[in-house]
Amino acid sequence: MRADASCTLYDVLVIGGGVNGTGVARDAAQRGLRVALVEKKDFAAGASGANSGMIHGGIRYLRTDPKVTELSCIDSGYIQKIAPHLLFRVPLIFPVLRKGAEPALSEQAYLYAAEVLFSAYDSYQPYKRGKPSTRLSATETLAVEPGIRPDILGSVSTDEWGIDPQRLCALNALDAERFGAALFTHTQVMALPKDPDGGLLGAEVRHGGKRRLLRAKVVVNAAGPWAPKVASLAGVPVKLRPGKGVHLTLDRRLSNYGVITNAIDGRQIFLYPHEGTSTIGTTDDDYFGDLDDLSVTHDEVEYLLSSIAHVIPAVREARILSAWAGVRPTLYAFGPAEDALSREHEVRHHGADGVANFYSMLGGKLASYRAMSEEATDLIARALGNSEPCRTHRLPLPGGESLPEVAAVAALCGVTEMAATRAIYRHGAQAPQILEAIHDEPWLGDFVCPCEQVTYAEARHCLRHEHCETLSDLRRRCRVGMGQCQGLRCAEPAARLLRVERGLSAQAARVELQHFLASRFEGQRAVFDGAGLAQQELVRGALGFGPTSAPVAVNAEDSGGARGPA
Repeated sequence: MRADASCTLYDVLVIGGGVNGTGVARDAAQRGLRVALVEKKDFAAGASGANSGMIHGGIRYLRTDPKVTELSCIDSGYIQKIAPHLLFRVPLIFPVLRKGAEPALSEQAYLYAAEVLFSAYDSYQPYKRGKPSTRLSATETLAVEPGIRPDILGSVSTDEWGIDPQRLCALNALDAERFGAALFTHTQVMALPKDPDGGLLGAEVRHGGKRRLLRAKVVVNAAGPWAPKVASLAGVPVKLRPGKGVHLTLDRRLSNYGVITNAIDGRQIFLYPHEGTSTIGTTDDDYFGDLDDLSVTHDEVEYLLSSIAHVIPAVREARILSAWAGVRPTLYAFGPAEDALSREHEVRHHGADGVANFYSMLGGKLASYRAMSEEATDLIARALGNSEPCRTHRLPLPGGESLPEVAAVAALCGVTEMAATRAIYRHGAQAPQILEAIHDEPWLGDFVCPCEQVTYAEARHCLRHEHCETLSDLRRRCRVGMGQCQGLRCAEPAARLLRVERGLSAQAARVELQHFLASRFEGQRAVFDGAGLAQQELVRGALGFGPTSAPVAVNAEDSGGARGPA
């Protein structure tokens, strides 16, 4: 496609709406650069939205990648400052089991080694306001965590932070937009055309059935595990070693603390409580399949479940709400086991490949995204002659300016304290303004999603102001459909709201509803027993849809009761 002389010439075109792409877009826009961000699905629809949601240093990297641990802990401290509403503390314990009535010398040595390792990790805790580790006896461990098997020698505690990674990505993107960036979601890069000298003109993109050329001086490949595919459009080689990670969400809190343990093969896994649920993760396996067609197998579910059951037997009594998978964009190395691969990152300038205005962001982890984005933006800004400093560690993300008081917001807006708490967690300082709309339109105070306490006021705000085009986008913004019912109660009222806000026809809204329920079912397919599957069939039948075994055309991007508007 030939460039139109009237088209905007962007300084920076970022490909990828994950945490690195939105991080670079925010940093570059804050420095006064003209930025465009292109994402083929939605913010955090890929790897950035399918991780453990932990802003942690990663104690397992301490022995082999101490720089990764240090950088992640430092950046965790910055993220707490710019998004205080979005984080929650996750205290964890690492129990050591004993095999016999009397602890073996090797078991005592193992507990001592764990204490030494966690003590070494304590030196990084001040960066992220973490609490120091503590060695607990068996009696002390069972007092704070009675669900653990009683035949333990003791445990060691540590301290981490959790975050909603999907809102983190959205807030970075929205802040970039506040500083002038143009955001193009559900827009796929089809080609990276070059000028006669070999530099990139920008990106040819497609939204719906229309194509256009977005012209840019610099193009940044922040596509995560899709980075090699994007790089190939520019004719340059990029190699990663993608690693698949599977998590489970359970229907209840099984523990007071997070619990770190070893899986059946010795790999480190964990369980931690999140709101009214628990999360188990994660597997770590080389992945050679289609990145747009991830699925979870029964074996992967049982691997996680049986390993946690070895320490917390009650896990077998819980219902698995969903099983979800993501792919880590791990740096390539031949030889190491999957879980021994480095979590280092690389910002690669493709000048040596003959494309001087092209950069790729490779590797890294959620906890250090801001630092990696700063490193990339420093290189880009220098190439563009921009000397403005990075401010992403000082300027708050939207909503991070202050933390409203829950009771005050509940009283002011006429909602329950639980609803106010959830809204403040997701929107921070913006929550009162969002919920105040209930005064003028009382129906906005009803719940579109009772499980997650999402009011119509919040859902409508996300649809109007946070680049939501589909029900799955809405799920990522405010967790509609992520609670106990996995969308079976809230999907239909949410679809009615989407129809009104987007002016959809009844048929288009129904198709969107079917796509959404099918995408939620994908997370349950590997975990349903006979009774659960039968119940799913009944509900789908009540909604007028066919059986779960019938083929359904699901949106390519997602394999991840209250009254409302008429």
